[in-house]
Amino acid sequence: MHLLRKLLFPFAILYGFITSVRNFLFDKGVLKSTSFDLPVIAVGNLSVGGTGKTPQIEYLIRLLSDEYKVATLSRGYKRKSEGFVLADENSNAEILGDEPFQFHQKFPNVMVAVDANRTNGIQQLLSQKVKPEIILLDDAYQHRKVKAGFYILLTSYGDLYADDFMLPTGNLRESRSGAERASIVVVTKCPKILTEEEQAEIRIKLKLKSSQQVFFSFIDYDIFIYGKNEKIAVSEIKSESKLLLAGIAKPKPFFDYLKNESDECLTFPDHHHFSDADLDTIRNKANGRKMITTEKDYVRLKDSELIDQLYYLPIKSSFINHQQDFDATILEYVKKNLESQYLRSLET
Repeated sequence: MHLLRKLLFPFAILYGFITSVRNFLFDKGVLKSTSFDLPVIAVGNLSVGGTGKTPQIEYLIRLLSDEYKVATLSRGYKRKSEGFVLADENSNAEILGDEPFQFHQKFPNVMVAVDANRTNGIQQLLSQKVKPEIILLDDAYQHRKVKAGFYILLTSYGDLYADDFMLPTGNLRESRSGAERASIVVVTKCPKILTEEEQAEIRIKLKLKSSQQVFFSFIDYDIFIYGKNEKIAVSEIKSESKLLLAGIAKPKPFFDYLKNESDECLTFPDHHHFSDADLDTIRNKANGRKMITTEKDYVRLKDSELIDQLYYLPIKSSFINHQQDFDATILEYVKKNLESQYLRSLET
């Protein structure tokens, strides 16, 4: 695979040229970007694969939803519905996609919508009887047809965009220069202990503008796993023989956190829709043992026949340091935007 990627280098140059021209046309206004009269925060990355967008969106929901009416808008990757869908009591992972359905399950006070056309999605949200005050765009860094007011760019500690290259030779969706659009860069999935010197080295490597802030976060695992009717301490379950299964982009940290020598690990593609054959395979592998999966996979499996043996491990994004600065930056943007919106409404 590594050799094949090198052989595809000319296509990577072509792809990089195409995306650069596209960005140039948006930057110059030749291609239209639509702005909206409320705070719109876009969270995304330059690369394909998991950089921790879901826990970052959930962090923002927790930060903002007690004070403001928050909506999330996602594409709804691999959902079986089409067009704009607003989550309600009849929604499931097949209708919304796994990550939006997870938001809907965890945060019932938040509006959760999906639409591949983000412009239409925002317009539909603003046409609702109860309108959101803030919209969080999930995985929308390259969706230039909407001009968000604030961009949060994520890059994984072990896979920095500065060390990567364009598809198909590397994993970048666009040139590294795309980072210039970011208001904030968050280096995700860091070790819990990362010295100031190490952080400074990464800042230098990312080559950001002086106006751009960089923060460092890590994945914080819950101390319990959760099933249909109970929760069990991770410290108790670690020594027990079990089946670990995951359909996420980079499952190794999840497996490493829970597994012991007697455990089996079963991996599926990211956003995988589990078939009856998959369920049979999982049940046979488990052979009566408990099954532990990720929260994202659990929302796709909780209505299956596996539910009585199935548990999930929640995660959240936590900052190594300067969390208050991150929070203050987000809250200041929201406050200023809403104040400007109020003043504009007085003028009209």
